[in-house]
Amino acid sequence: MSALTLGALAVGFVLLVAGGESLVRGASRLAVTIGMSPLVVGLTVVAFATSTPELAVSVDAALSGHPGLAVGNVVGSNIANILLILGLTALVAPLLAKSRIVRVDIPIMVGFSIVLLVVALDGVISALNGMLLLAGLVAYVVVTVVISRKRTAGTVETTHDGSTAESTAGAESDADAEADEDEGSHKGAHSILMSCAMVALGVLLLVVGARLLVTAASDLAAAWGMSDLVIGLTVVAIGTSLPELATSLVAAFRGERDMAVGNIVGSNMFNIGAVLGVTSLITPIEVAAGAIRFDLPIMVAVALALLPIAFTGMAIKRWEGFLFAGFYAAYIAYVVLQASGHDALEPFSTAMLWFVIPFTAVWLVVLATYELGVIRGRKLARRQLAARE
Repeated sequence: MSALTLGALAVGFVLLVAGGESLVRGASRLAVTIGMSPLVVGLTVVAFATSTPELAVSVDAALSGHPGLAVGNVVGSNIANILLILGLTALVAPLLAKSRIVRVDIPIMVGFSIVLLVVALDGVISALNGMLLLAGLVAYVVVTVVISRKRTAGTVETTHDGSTAESTAGAESDADAEADEDEGSHKGAHSILMSCAMVALGVLLLVVGARLLVTAASDLAAAWGMSDLVIGLTVVAIGTSLPELATSLVAAFRGERDMAVGNIVGSNMFNIGAVLGVTSLITPIEVAAGAIRFDLPIMVAVALALLPIAFTGMAIKRWEGFLFAGFYAAYIAYVVLQASGHDALEPFSTAMLWFVIPFTAVWLVVLATYELGVIRGRKLARRQLAARE
C-alpha cells in the first residue's frame, strides 16, 4: 500500500465532500425558488444531491469491473445513513419526525429495502430489476412533489382568504411597479444561474472524486486481502455518506430537524432506486452471496428499526442516537473481524446474536406498544372531554 494510494483516497474523500456540499447548496436554492417545504426538499432534492457520490462511485465501480464495490457502497451507505449519521445527529440535537415521515416515507423506504433484497436473491440485479427500482423512485418523487405543491398553493390561497380586490390607496405608480418587477426578475435569474453553476461544479467534483476513490479503494482491497464488498461496506460507504452527515448536522444546528431526517430517509430511497437502478441499466450488477445472506438483511432490519424509534414521541432522542451509533460500531467490527478471520469473531457474534440484538428488539417492541397506549389514552381523554362539553 503506497503513499500515492492513501493520497488518492484522501483527495477523493475531500472532492466528494466539497462536491456534495456545492450540489446540496445549489439544489436547495433551486428548490426554495419553486416553493417546496424543507421536509420535501430534504426528501427529494437534498436527498438526490447527497446520493450523487454513491451514484458516481457505483457506476464507476461497475464499469471498472468491481460490482462488489457498487453493491457494498449502496448497502453500506444505507446502513451508515441510519445508524451512524442519524445517530450522531441525534446526539447533537434530538430529531423531530413529523407524522408524514412515520406514516408514509419510512414505510416506503422499508419497502424499497425489501424489494432490493428480493430482486438480489438470484445473485444479479438485472436491467429489468433496475427499471423496476428506478420507476418506483420516479413515482414516489412525482407524487411527493405534486402533493407538496398542492398544499403550498392551498396555504397561500387560505392566507389571502380568496380576496382578489386591489387596493389603490398608497399604491406605487405603474412605472415603479414595473421597475421593481424587472429588478426582481433580474435578481431571480441571477440566483438561478448561480445555483445551476454550483450544481454543475458539484457534479464535476463528485465525478473526479469518485474515480479517485474507486481506484484507491480497489488498491486497498488488494493490499489488505479484503474483497471489494468489504471495502465498499466500510471505507467507501462512510466516505460517500459524508455529504449526508454534513447536511444533517447543519440542518440540526439550524433547527431544521425535519430536513435532517428527511435527508436520510430520502437518500436511502435514492440510493436504491437511482444508484442501483441506473447502474444496473448500464451493466448488470453481480451480488455476492455474503451480501445476500448478511448485509442486505441487516439493511432491511435497520430500516425496520427506524420506524418504532421515530414513532416513539415522533422524535429520535439522544439515547436512541447513542443506540444507533453503538450498533453501527458493532456492525463495522463484525465486518472487519469476519474479513480478517479473527479469533474474536465467534464470541462477538454469539454475544450480538443471542443477547444484544434480541434485547434491543424486545425493547423497541415494548416502546412502540407503550407509545400506542399513550396515543390511545390521549384520544380517549379528548373524546371524554368533548362529550362533557
